[in-house]
Amino acid sequence: MRKPRTPPSFPELLDEAISDSRLEAIFREAIGPCVGGKYLHWHKLRHYELPGDLSHREWWLAVKMSRKASARQTPLEDGVGMPFSYSPVDPIPERLHWVDLHAGGRIQMPEQITSPEGKDRYYIGSLIEEAITSSQLEGAATTRLVAKQMIRSNRRPSDRSERMILNNFLTMKQLAQWKNEPLTTRLVLDIHRLVTTDTLDDPSAVGRFRAPSESITIGDDYGETFHVPPPADQLEQRMEAMCDFANEKRSSSFIHPILRSIILHFWLAHDHPFVDGNGRTARALFYWSMLRHGYWLCEYISISSIIHKGPSKYGRAFLYTESDENDLTYFILYHLDVLRRAIDELHKYLKRKADQLQLLQSKMRAIAVLNHRQRALVAHALRHAGYRYTIKSHGVSHNVAHQTARTDLHGLCEMGLLDRRKMGKTWCFTPADDIEARLAELR
Repeated sequence: MRKPRTPPSFPELLDEAISDSRLEAIFREAIGPCVGGKYLHWHKLRHYELPGDLSHREWWLAVKMSRKASARQTPLEDGVGMPFSYSPVDPIPERLHWVDLHAGGRIQMPEQITSPEGKDRYYIGSLIEEAITSSQLEGAATTRLVAKQMIRSNRRPSDRSERMILNNFLTMKQLAQWKNEPLTTRLVLDIHRLVTTDTLDDPSAVGRFRAPSESITIGDDYGETFHVPPPADQLEQRMEAMCDFANEKRSSSFIHPILRSIILHFWLAHDHPFVDGNGRTARALFYWSMLRHGYWLCEYISISSIIHKGPSKYGRAFLYTESDENDLTYFILYHLDVLRRAIDELHKYLKRKADQLQLLQSKMRAIAVLNHRQRALVAHALRHAGYRYTIKSHGVSHNVAHQTARTDLHGLCEMGLLDRRKMGKTWCFTPADDIEARLAELR
């Protein structure tokens, strides 16, 4: 990833325009904060076709004046005390409204998610996906299949990559329990401890801030420096300010909860308070904040899976912000797009599953090896993953004798459609994890 070109200094551009008597010509063009609907950085704008008789430097000055006019300052400051701000430009309000409608409140969702059994299945699946891709962004090399098998079978991790993934999975589960707690420095450290246990070269760095002697510089393999975090001796104070922001203390103006969550993500990543594990902790804080504000669908989506498809865009959003006078608008727009795509992916996935189930249910009528009672149970099992059946409940449902019910259920086990185990003296039957695939193989 290339470091973006640093924009010209605003005061310098303004002095140039005044000395050259060009301010009137610049204002005459009525330049807005965006170019063709895009919030461009200088790195890209300098290659665009010029409006009117302006130079690129004059055009950038006009764009910056428009952005500064609507800018809203945040409590986050960089290492030298310069505040971060953002401009609530289009399409930010529209995207916030879209997420409000599709990720919180009383949105309509398919039965696979709303039923207690289906909820657990899709919840665990989404946590696994987020755990895997968030770890892959930080260098984990384990395949999805191996990682999923490890988590579902409760197997101990065999290497550092697997441990990273398991840690992320356990952290995501724990966030649902922590969502009603205020953010504190202790909670930030607890999240980091969960994320990084047994994954760092220096085990003593788990669950603590970096020390002044632990110099951190973010760059590439060729010596290019991208970011130097604030000094370690500022971290305690900065983390307290971040927690106040997350808990909406000392807030002089309204900040939309989604924007607050996104800024919290950026804040921790920018401060880089830990020797390692900052990215994973920052994304975990975003989830914590979204869940705290009632965006319950975020338990089922994976932003890391979207970020992982184009990690350079993730890094560029940070660099654009920090290189252009701490303008958070770049990161906010990027993150809102990631959030929208993650929600879209979930809805598309659920639609595919619903279509598959409908197709399987229609095909079941032609499967000769299943009697009508077994078809009814399998149809129910497809919609209620994890549901528990007993010989007695099946017999009562279909008004048949104990032996008939027993033959039905054990027969479904022999076909691989149900799993069985004894609880005390009672046989319990649950849908097999791969029931859809097994059913598709039956004739």
